[in-house]
Amino acid sequence: MMHGREKSDFAIVAKKPTNKAEQSGAESAEPRAEAKGNAGQQSTGRAQSRGTVSQALERIRQAARQRKKERFTALLHHLSVGHLEEAFFELKEDAAPGVDELTWKEYEADHRRQLEDLHARLHRGAYRALPSRRVYIPKPDGRQRPLAVAALEDKIIQRATAAVLNAIYEEDFLGFSYGFRPGRGTHDAMDALVVGITSTKVNWILDADIQSFFDTVSQDWLVRFVEHRIGDQRIIRLIRKWLKAGVLEDGVVRVNDRGTGQGSVISPLLANIYLHYVLDLWAERWRRREATGDMIIVRYADDFIVGFEHESDARRFRNEMQARLQEFALSLNPEKTRLIEFGRYAAKNRQRRGLGKPETFAFLGFNFICSKTRRGTFLIKRKSRRDRMRAKLQTIKQELRQRMHQPIPQQGKWLKRVVTGYFNYHSVPTNSPTLTAFRFHVTDLWHRTLRQRSQKDWTTKERMKQLADDWLPTPRILHPWPQARFAVRYPRWEPYARIGLVRICAGGTR
Repeated sequence: MMHGREKSDFAIVAKKPTNKAEQSGAESAEPRAEAKGNAGQQSTGRAQSRGTVSQALERIRQAARQRKKERFTALLHHLSVGHLEEAFFELKEDAAPGVDELTWKEYEADHRRQLEDLHARLHRGAYRALPSRRVYIPKPDGRQRPLAVAALEDKIIQRATAAVLNAIYEEDFLGFSYGFRPGRGTHDAMDALVVGITSTKVNWILDADIQSFFDTVSQDWLVRFVEHRIGDQRIIRLIRKWLKAGVLEDGVVRVNDRGTGQGSVISPLLANIYLHYVLDLWAERWRRREATGDMIIVRYADDFIVGFEHESDARRFRNEMQARLQEFALSLNPEKTRLIEFGRYAAKNRQRRGLGKPETFAFLGFNFICSKTRRGTFLIKRKSRRDRMRAKLQTIKQELRQRMHQPIPQQGKWLKRVVTGYFNYHSVPTNSPTLTAFRFHVTDLWHRTLRQRSQKDWTTKERMKQLADDWLPTPRILHPWPQARFAVRYPRWEPYARIGLVRICAGGTR
């Protein structure tokens, strides 16, 4: 039974599809015809399941939009077999297995029966989360980034649960939050940042980074934040199970009362919920009540950039934010958090004081630089970070060594995919020299690899240029100017914004 105030809220019951009669396994049809028929039925059933799941999520989304202050008290029933199946097919087929050593391909062979069993265990309370497997991936600075690889069934339930929770929290999250949100990406965040700086009186930039965020999040505070909107204790218990499952490393399972397990499916959403209550709501209130001049903010996961008109506002915000984060077991990374003079008047002001060029800051793989157009107007240049490019080239060099004796067309196809992927992200306006340099270095690495295949290699520079023209894409700008794309995505007037004439807050529509 639900409490009185909860009866009107979110016992949103998705209509369950009628159980279909199980087909007989002994039909007098030819085996191949039967296989085709079953494949078609499975495809049709999966499409119907997707439709049912999307309708249920849309009802949740509408309820969350209409009732901002109420809590959802009945959500677990949305984790149906169809929803679990959709979550399973959204997982990467080649993803690394967890401690269960179960791969996607192995599970897919009998996935329907296994998902029905998982659904039964989940709803009768017999589901148990397994520890995540600790792995490390190299970072551009040479350090190692720890990741937690969950077991396959944990991934399935986490993805299904995240879809349900996303339907709720996407109506609550603020516009300047971009990390790991549907329909938003890194380039949207950078567009908002550039538009914010160029359309307002931003003279100072606070480049902030939270120290080891995913490892230091307070699990108790996290659950309390989730309970602001989620009243279904079965969902809360699921989240607690994942937080307390621990991490397996060197044969030992370590359980901590902090951290969300970076790399798990549910972790990005939980991180956004945590920062929504700890940082976003507080920063938006600070902007409206405390700032004496213009202020913008763009956040992508635990990296965020805050722009100010006045240096005094920037210093007050930084000091008060440090105190705010400490209340919730977080702290700023002193090595990566900087306050710099940046904006359309930065170069002139620094020159008047006898200082050098304005400092730059890094965000989402790019360096942001104060510059000018040919007409002398203010321009923010974006240039790919040199350390990230070096790390990428080093990876390509090592892989080329492994592929040294492959046929040239096979090497060329692989390099084409790699260079195309790099260009797809980095081909932004003002970054053409970096793209050209990257292609040159890739060609040079390929040439050196071919020369090492034999002491009598005759691959000349002319031949190498022809190979590069045949296989490697030509550098060209793929992304529009930030102002153009931002104006298309957010064309409306927004009441809470502070960016220029269009009145849109840096980062979105709320």
